[in-house]
Amino acid sequence: MTQELVGRRLAAALSRQGRSRRFVIALALVTTFTTSCKDDVAGLVPLATITVTPSAATLVVGTTQQFTAVGKDANGTVMSLTPIWTVGPGGGTITSAGLFTAGATPGSIGVTATSGAISGAATVNVTAGPLANISVTPSPATVAVGGTQQFTAVGTDAGGNIVTITPPVYWSVAAGGGVISANGMFTAGTAMGTFANTVTATSGTLSTTATVTVAAGPLASISVTPNPATVASGDTQQFIAMGRDAAGNAVPIPALGWSVAAGGGTISAAGLFTAGSASGTFSNSVTATSGSISGTATVAVPPAPVPLATITVSPNPATVAVGATQQFSAVGRDAAGNVVTITPPVAWRVAAGGGTINATGLFTAGSASGTYSNTVTMTSGAISGSATVMVTPDPGPLAFITVSPNPATVLTSSSQQFSAIGRDANGLEVPIPSPSWNVAAGGGSISATGLFTAGSTPGVYTNSVTLTSGGITGSATVIITSAAGPLATITVLPNPAMVPATTPQQFFAIGKSANGMEVPIPSPSWSVAGGGGSISATGLFTAGATPGTYGVTLTSGSISGSATVIVTTAPGPLATITVSPNPAVISVYYGPGSVSFSAVGRDATGVVVPITPVWAVVAGGGTINSSTGEFVSGTALGTFTNTVTATSGSVTGAATVVVQVFGSRRMKP
Repeated sequence: MTQELVGRRLAAALSRQGRSRRFVIALALVTTFTTSCKDDVAGLVPLATITVTPSAATLVVGTTQQFTAVGKDANGTVMSLTPIWTVGPGGGTITSAGLFTAGATPGSIGVTATSGAISGAATVNVTAGPLANISVTPSPATVAVGGTQQFTAVGTDAGGNIVTITPPVYWSVAAGGGVISANGMFTAGTAMGTFANTVTATSGTLSTTATVTVAAGPLASISVTPNPATVASGDTQQFIAMGRDAAGNAVPIPALGWSVAAGGGTISAAGLFTAGSASGTFSNSVTATSGSISGTATVAVPPAPVPLATITVSPNPATVAVGATQQFSAVGRDAAGNVVTITPPVAWRVAAGGGTINATGLFTAGSASGTYSNTVTMTSGAISGSATVMVTPDPGPLAFITVSPNPATVLTSSSQQFSAIGRDANGLEVPIPSPSWNVAAGGGSISATGLFTAGSTPGVYTNSVTLTSGGITGSATVIITSAAGPLATITVLPNPAMVPATTPQQFFAIGKSANGMEVPIPSPSWSVAGGGGSISATGLFTAGATPGTYGVTLTSGSISGSATVIVTTAPGPLATITVSPNPAVISVYYGPGSVSFSAVGRDATGVVVPITPVWAVVAGGGTINSSTGEFVSGTALGTFTNTVTATSGSVTGAATVVVQVFGSRRMKP
């Protein structure tokens, strides 16, 4: 509206109205004029300020906030505005409409709205998000046996920012390896190995794991073997040291040093001990040391061997049927009568006829019967021993029966197994056909197999137990007693025992009362005299490395019994197997006969080698139990040469079987 038009309207109003209304009209016209003028110049006033709201905001990483911008001129009048939005350093984005999205990094961030040269700003405080992940350090961890390791759990949000773990961490061990405390202190167990994902940290539904490798701990002990060791004067013994940690795991031994602490000989840096000339037991003498840790072994140096003075060959005399075999053995003694080892080389021979003998002392009788005085001879160096052999004809008919035990002492209502041996007129053992057991003079009852059961009345029943075959009878006396009595004697068997060096031998003992009855041995204690080896609580003797003669003793209270142990040179590889009897003569008059074969293995020098042979029949004549050697003949008569075999590995021994009618002369091959 122009000023001219305003003036005309004002004049008209003044001319038509009274003075009282003129002022009001004038005021209205002035206001209208002013407003109209503003409208005409509004587009010409510049933007003065921009205000961003909210001016300050706090957001969790990854969340959004809508910002708005209001522009005003210098008079405070709101102006239309389309700003350009920007985000300052620190992370985050904003749309052209002002929608801000927080970044992954917590911190203070500026948001700016700009139009031309005018801008407005707001501050955003970005905070970490809720717990999203848990990590455990260290992982993997290596801990010595029994050692400790502090584990730490760190919580992060989805953006990887460290946050407080709420609820607090619960520590556990999931796959073994040790135990862990409530604050994450892990203590390794005694078992070595890698325990994958075993240490677990849990908070609510979140958990994570760490792998632990339990390694051997530091050296804690050293053991030296062999311990004890028996080493002859001038001989050597290699000692070995084994290191272990506190849990018993084998560990290397750093800077190992060997020494001899209590005499007995010398030792090299590699642990090779050389025995001196002085005999005796040198306790804890050989020492292996590493730092402050050491282990020891005892060395026994036995006296020098006493020279061989005599050789005794047994059995002497020996009764052998024509064509049968007999195993001879020999015992050496010094001038004082003490048993000593007969050192190789040794030689068996037949000096006065009667048969042949092999290198191990197995004699085979010839076909001519007779007495061959001092014919079997064993020689070592200049020392010899001999035995007489009586070669008898083939067995004749049954002439005698011997029942054993005789006499037999039996507790009332107890049992006793009786056995019987039949012999011909020459004393040769023969079968007992159709045997019949009986009780002739009271005292109890007996079964068809010879098992006697005592009655309730004590007494001496002379020749009461009888075995009859045809017109031949044998008998035994039974002494029935109501009490066995206390232990009076102990018998240790076998005695003597020849045991190769470093090999085992089972000993057992029989206790008897004063009246000869077998009784238990209370609180038995085994021991070895002279250092020839060691023995367990059950009587299992293990020979030492030094040949010689030693004693094994079983003691119960004040009662003891002993056996002699002859430790021989340790056997070499198996070289021969000897099967006996060879030949085996079996009579089939009363049906198929049987015989138990045995096998002895020896090395190239004749030392016995333990074997568990496999038995077989390769040329007929009967059948054999492959594990026990029990042979049962067929019904066909004849000589079956080398038919029974005993095999161990690649070594085989054989024996001939002669099947004949009972009482006939042995059939010739």
